[in-house]
Amino acid sequence: MAALDVLDPESFSTLVVDEGEDRVVVRLHRPAVRNAIDQVMVDELHTVCAFLERVPRVLVLAGTPSDREAGVKGVFASGADIAQLRERGRAAALAGINSTLFDRIATLPMPVIAALDGYALGGGAELAYAADFRIGTAALRMGNPETNLGIMAAAGATWRLKELVGEPLAKQILLAGRVLTGAECLAAGLISELVEPEQLMDAAHSLADRIGAQDPLAVRITKSVFHAPRQAHPVIDTLAQSMLFESEAKFERMQAFLDRKTTQTSKTTQKTNNPPEEQA
Repeated sequence: MAALDVLDPESFSTLVVDEGEDRVVVRLHRPAVRNAIDQVMVDELHTVCAFLERVPRVLVLAGTPSDREAGVKGVFASGADIAQLRERGRAAALAGINSTLFDRIATLPMPVIAALDGYALGGGAELAYAADFRIGTAALRMGNPETNLGIMAAAGATWRLKELVGEPLAKQILLAGRVLTGAECLAAGLISELVEPEQLMDAAHSLADRIGAQDPLAVRITKSVFHAPRQAHPVIDTLAQSMLFESEAKFERMQAFLDRKTTQTSKTTQKTNNPPEEQA
């Protein structure tokens, strides 16, 4: 695939893409089938990944927003497209169509935020598990009902979910078909924040703002080191830190910190040396 310098929103049929200076917001957009993930959506998400690998930015993943006045319920993704799954055989399974994509999303240079409302089931849940951060609403319903369809959750749930919520709860979800509510996801640590549907994107952007306030190179390297295997530590930490110690941003940001501290100390000293006159 050719490297991309810009994203053309008009080129996507299953996604709504909004490119900003420090983030890209991608809405899954197949509302007629509750954003079921089909091959076209997979291909289009790969296109987004190719761009973000070349031009690292925070990725915000979302689904169809809710509209209380119109009676429209929000939905992230109800799962993989069952009609396509039914026709896939051994070769398609071995190709790892969804797992390859979700691994690519998980390893993007900058963090990924999943804004979750309504159904996040099956492949939709596994897509959310691949994100670095998950924010949800009370209407969120997350789980992996694949075994009820005669298959398994094979796009990351069997290992990511165990890491996220622990083995006992992961087995309830994967082996007994338990679907968690938004409140249960929060209690389990599967999402970090529970907000009202109309506040969901604001919360996602607020988190993206906090990430954007950090040094981008430090964020990128920290994410890579965080996901390195245990045997790579502490050597990888030391090598990564040695790179950051030579970066311009390190000197600029530390000097700015010292300058602010000096200014604050000076102001405190002035107040101490010049107390306000006593009231008569």
